[in-house]
Amino acid sequence: MWQSIVKGWKSYRTWSNKRKEKRLERRRAKGVVRDWAEFLVTLTIMVFFIRTTVVEAYRIPSSSMEDTLLIGDFLMVNKFLYGIRTPDWIGIPFTKVGFDVPHTRLPALREPRHGDVIVFKYPRDPSQNYIKRCVGLPGDTLQVKDKILLVNGKVFPNPPKAKFTDWRVCPPAIQQRDIFPPGSGNRDNYGPVIVPPGQYFMMGDNRDNSSDSRYWGYLPRDLILGKATIIYFSWDKFIPFYRFYDSIRWSRIASMIN
Repeated sequence: MWQSIVKGWKSYRTWSNKRKEKRLERRRAKGVVRDWAEFLVTLTIMVFFIRTTVVEAYRIPSSSMEDTLLIGDFLMVNKFLYGIRTPDWIGIPFTKVGFDVPHTRLPALREPRHGDVIVFKYPRDPSQNYIKRCVGLPGDTLQVKDKILLVNGKVFPNPPKAKFTDWRVCPPAIQQRDIFPPGSGNRDNYGPVIVPPGQYFMMGDNRDNSSDSRYWGYLPRDLILGKATIIYFSWDKFIPFYRFYDSIRWSRIASMIN
């Protein structure tokens, strides 16, 4: 019995060594440059696939979601939850050189819910990504009374870290010109409005300093990219670079987004 095991092991070692030799011969035949080029191309394709289908990093550029999210927070966004949206543009990253392509969306695990923090394409300029909190679903009736948000006639609880930076309340009689739809009131006394089918109402947690659905309208379902899930890094850009250690917000790293 032991002789059979030893013989089998020797056969496996012989086969494994021959396989390694063939692999090295192929690499030598292709050359180092080609070998590295193939590796980099494969890695790029894998990263692109993961970024497109599963998760994507996103940086917070503005204060509209304070204090839930701060400028300099880096987020992981789950693109699988609401259904993977295939790319609608192909081109050179960080430039506008490229072209539009047809896109589709795979089946979702679930639809957006009240309170979800969502990354989406800005309806007025789809080349930009925005992040806001979903406060209105299709068919909901929304109204803001003296800064208090009502959804279907009930008070919508403020997120734990939501804030108001302006103590003043704009009276209901004042019609703010940049409010959508026109004639819906102002920032602090808005609506009521009914969210159309297939669309959502988004608001920032920094309620007095947020460009959201009160100003640019409803968010079509097709423009939703994913749900923000976790802060994987956070950096305070206002702290000088030579104090790099102090500029990292260590307590925010690996924080879940609620």
